[in-house]
Amino acid sequence: MDVLLIRSLFVLIVGIICYLIHPFNLPSSLNGAVGLLIGSAIIVFEWRLRAISLKRLIGAAIGSVLGIIGAYFFALVIRNSLSPSPMQSFLQIMVMLVMAYVGLAVGANKGDMLNLAALGGIFGGEKSGRKSFKILDTSVIIDGRIADIAETGFLDGLIVIPQFVLRELQLVADSADSLKRNRGRRGLDILQRLQKTASVQIQIVEDDFPSVREVDMKLIELAKLYEGKIITNDFNLNKIAQLQGVAVLNINELANSLKPIVLPGEVMRVFILKEGKEYNQGVAYLDDGTMVVVDNARKMIGKTIDISVTSVLQTTAGKMIFGKWDERGAGHRESKSPPPVAVPTAAAASEAPSDPGKKPAVADRAAD
Repeated sequence: MDVLLIRSLFVLIVGIICYLIHPFNLPSSLNGAVGLLIGSAIIVFEWRLRAISLKRLIGAAIGSVLGIIGAYFFALVIRNSLSPSPMQSFLQIMVMLVMAYVGLAVGANKGDMLNLAALGGIFGGEKSGRKSFKILDTSVIIDGRIADIAETGFLDGLIVIPQFVLRELQLVADSADSLKRNRGRRGLDILQRLQKTASVQIQIVEDDFPSVREVDMKLIELAKLYEGKIITNDFNLNKIAQLQGVAVLNINELANSLKPIVLPGEVMRVFILKEGKEYNQGVAYLDDGTMVVVDNARKMIGKTIDISVTSVLQTTAGKMIFGKWDERGAGHRESKSPPPVAVPTAAAASEAPSDPGKKPAVADRAAD
């Protein structure tokens, strides 16, 4: 309330001064109105400055000062090259404005790269508040699980969404193909959901790399610029970024690490969905989509049975469990009603091997 009162008084004082002094050679009422507009513009400018970080303010100040110094030398060249005329004055003023504006914009944009903690003193507190940048790519936005992770509070730092990723997402949303269009619209909905999440900060950056054509390479260059991490579920981008020394947070790897641990010898209750690739095999799925290959369970398709885990195979594509059904000890424990499980539709699941030492062809379950 006090701040609002002070701002109102400031605007009123500026209007009264313009009304009494007549700085614009206008009638008194018009001078007062112009003064009120100037005061309001100053208040809006101050309100916008409050939302800018100290690094950006210092970067903008340094950039504008360097721009003005450069403009001064340009003005000297113009004065010595042209005879005194209105054109000379116009060029000098324009050079001053352009250089000051460019220095201000570039300095503010690169201000986040300043390390104020190295200066010590009153800037020492900046070290503890240094933000870590998490850069989202298009695939992880469309996937949607990033919003669930953000809502749980496990995602800290500043979430960076590049403008070129938004353009790519918009192209997908405007596609003539209905499947791509739905995926793009889902990605836009996920971004809105992220913006409404109170525990994360979203920042859309304009940084682009015109000399780089591929979006994946643009993301890597941006991560190097901001010293941030890329959040993705793209296997190829994950490998390329790691080769170039860029940290990557893979959503699929996180999902695999959160799956329940199953040890050989444990008893599990599963619903046999279909037959496996090898003779007398049955295939089941856990609630998280993990495929379970069961020996001697082909004739139990459509039933819920208890199995004994024989081995667990972990691959880059996911986890696979191998088990065995003992027909002699089953007895009355069979059930024809399936439990509420999430069943993937990937055709590759039926290609399950009978030997745990073989690598299974596990379908990619990344959400589209």
